[in-house]
Amino acid sequence: MIAYPAMLDVPRELVWFLSRLLAAHRRDLGTRPGSRALSCFRQALFALAWFRERRPIPLTGRGFGISQATSYRYLDEAITVLAACAPDLHAALRRVATEGWSHVILDGKVVDADRCAEKTLNTHGEVIDAWYAGKTHNFGGNVQAVMRPDGLPVWISDALPGSTHDLTAAREGVLGALYWAASQLDLPTLADPGYQGAGIGVHTPIKHPADGQVLDTDNRCYNALLRSLRCLGERGFALLTGRWRALQHVTTSPRKTGAIAKAALVLTHFEHDYPPC
Repeated sequence: MIAYPAMLDVPRELVWFLSRLLAAHRRDLGTRPGSRALSCFRQALFALAWFRERRPIPLTGRGFGISQATSYRYLDEAITVLAACAPDLHAALRRVATEGWSHVILDGKVVDADRCAEKTLNTHGEVIDAWYAGKTHNFGGNVQAVMRPDGLPVWISDALPGSTHDLTAAREGVLGALYWAASQLDLPTLADPGYQGAGIGVHTPIKHPADGQVLDTDNRCYNALLRSLRCLGERGFALLTGRWRALQHVTTSPRKTGAIAKAALVLTHFEHDYPPC
């Protein structure tokens, strides 16, 4: 095994932010000073290196002089304290409305993950892999996100098995709050055709007739306006996965995908001067 020097392209302030969260977590646990293999700062640096570079967890830990078991435990701690700072959905929507934005954008993504043997029944009663997504033809977890019109994600859901349709996932964790935002905050939601039938306050493109007829001019204009308003918000997941490469493929349990995504959201908020806590 050969060690080599490397640079981590994250601001030092972000490392200090995470190290303070870890220090508070250690105080809550009653951890004795000097009893850990890494200081809070070094543990934060280790976690951010994994988020940014997506290298194998044991290999990243070896570079910091810790064992495989300790690497997984320290990374789980960092993910837990970061995810705990992720905003509540109603609070996030209220903040977007207070900032004067006209709408929010709902989008879903199946985050690639290692294969999971869990089974479920599809709508035809057939046994299928729960975490296999027909949308991406790969295994992963379905996470839903709410973005500001400029594309900054403001909220991330927990992960559901990849076989879950976006509309089903939205109904389980987000649509109720979006109805509330549309009625109480005058904050409608724009979404792609996958959310057709989501309900009042969630605007989706009008589908083309199945019989080959052409949409009316008014409907085509409506679709064009909707897509032009939604396009910037579509960059929300690209912003998360491009910066924090750990979200490009999750090598831990797929059930942890939601917590990892929420942790990445908090890191993104910090870097965009959008205080997460």
